[in-house]
Amino acid sequence: MAELITKHITKQFDNRTIIKDISIELHDQEIVSLLGVSGSGKTTLFNIISGLLKPEEGQVLLNGTDITGQAGMISYMLQKDLLLPYRTIEDNVSLPLIIKGTKKKAARKMVRPYFEEFGLSGTEKKYPSQLSGGMRQRAALLRTYMFSNEIALLDEPFSALDTITKSAIHRWYLDVMEEIKLSTLFITHDIDEAILLSDRIYLLTGSPGQVTDEIIIKEPKPRRKDFNLTSQFLEYKKTIIEKLENTR
Repeated sequence: MAELITKHITKQFDNRTIIKDISIELHDQEIVSLLGVSGSGKTTLFNIISGLLKPEEGQVLLNGTDITGQAGMISYMLQKDLLLPYRTIEDNVSLPLIIKGTKKKAARKMVRPYFEEFGLSGTEKKYPSQLSGGMRQRAALLRTYMFSNEIALLDEPFSALDTITKSAIHRWYLDVMEEIKLSTLFITHDIDEAILLSDRIYLLTGSPGQVTDEIIIKEPKPRRKDFNLTSQFLEYKKTIIEKLENTR
């Protein structure tokens, strides 16, 4: 079981409040999105959850334990894949295990079984420059999973991909999440992406950023391939747009 809860998180920089009184929950095997415009404090909240920043007020709880300000407890994948260009994909993916003290040879052996599951078979000895953008993101997600196989924070991981590649990796992402049972908190400013991927969506708006709404996506998983073409999908989108416009 994996559960992440933030309670009344408030953060300031230079006496300016960036986010205020944010309480959210991520339950076991959920995909939850934080949706909002740039500047609403989504990344600041992620930095607090990951322990890179301390809040002025509030707590971060992991499985009931207070981890506020403690780095290294939750895996965090940034917008860019940040794969090391001089390391093979196998060694990039192994890096979290090596940092934790596993010998390189043993770490390689531990990660190899996951390459097929993540659609990366045959890339083990290749370098990042030899992979497409979509494949690099798969490798980055596998590396994130190797850091922590319970909960991951993903900060707009697909934003740099073209529309066709993004559509394909969305379907792949949903499939692989079903397989590995990873609980995921996901930052996006793409409404379609949030609806397609999420069990629940928190709307983070305003300045300072605050959670103004929670949208529950009732479409069962695994999601049908044409979900984004259905009337239900469009109704979710309409609701979210209306709520975002009402907070301006």
